Amino acid sequence: MLANPFALAEGLDRIGAGFVETPVVRLDHDRLNLFAKLEFGNPNGSVKDRSAYLILKRAAERGELTPESTVVESSSGNFAISLASFCRMLGVPFVPVIDPNVNPATERFLRTICERVEKVTERDASGGFLHNRLARTNALLTLLDDAYWPNQYANTDAADAHHRLTGGELCRVFDRIDYLFVGVGTGATITGLSRRMRESLPGTKVIAVDTVGSAIFGDRPRARHIPGIGSSIRPPLLDHAQIDDVVLVSETAAVAACHRLLRRHGIYAGGSSGSVYAAIEEYFAGCHGTRPTVVFLCADRGTAYADTVYQPGWLADRLSR
Repeated sequence: MLANPFALAEGLDRIGAGFVETPVVRLDHDRLNLFAKLEFGNPNGSVKDRSAYLILKRAAERGELTPESTVVESSSGNFAISLASFCRMLGVPFVPVIDPNVNPATERFLRTICERVEKVTERDASGGFLHNRLARTNALLTLLDDAYWPNQYANTDAADAHHRLTGGELCRVFDRIDYLFVGVGTGATITGLSRRMRESLPGTKVIAVDTVGSAIFGDRPRARHIPGIGSSIRPPLLDHAQIDDVVLVSETAAVAACHRLLRRHGIYAGGSSGSVYAAIEEYFAGCHGTRPTVVFLCADRGTAYADTVYQPGWLADRLSR
């Protein structure tokens, strides 16, 4: 454990100094000026590094996170990876609450780096696991001494990270973006980016991408299998987002789009990136004339999905159960 709050703050400063701007690459397209921002260039390989870092930093500054704290969070994906790595660097224990949709590689990592991992296995009334994960998280907050809950679905620091960091980088690269496509899970990324676009590039249309079976934009919630996009609840952070349009993508279409993104452009990205790429293809299917500038985020790398999204027959097998 770190000895004092000053060491905690210094550790967070060192983590912050490790960030570099993630690359933006242009993809060949016959109707669009299409660009991908490769967020898997962050320290732990995903866009969630940004929100995890700023949440921990500001919590420490407010005295909510101390060297004696235990961080507890509901996440079966990249946010858990980011918190696990940063907390290990800080010497602060982290307990992730995961569910069966976690990628095998992610679960192996979490069980290697965390002394305690809680796994919820029963589906809730929505057909998913989120409500039961949150219930288990709240129970742990009561049981553990000096527990800190980042609460990624409602913590405005998460959105501020994307307003300041991700959005700031986009504004340094582009003086014009016609459409910005963003996958939605906790709502932090699209909330922060949409606010930044309104301030700095007000002509940008922000398009939210969600998965069929997610409750975020009013679809009937049901079982889903790809982590990182969609939710069984409408995240409170979305109340602060400024969204122009919404596209729902099936998981079947998302998996197929992941493979197209790899074959056509050499980008090995995760399931949410496939969802966003599929949404772009659908949205501009009949586009002709002036080529709009379209930007999207590749939230993470496909490595963690090698046994799932990139495994032939994986989704068909899950859907048949």
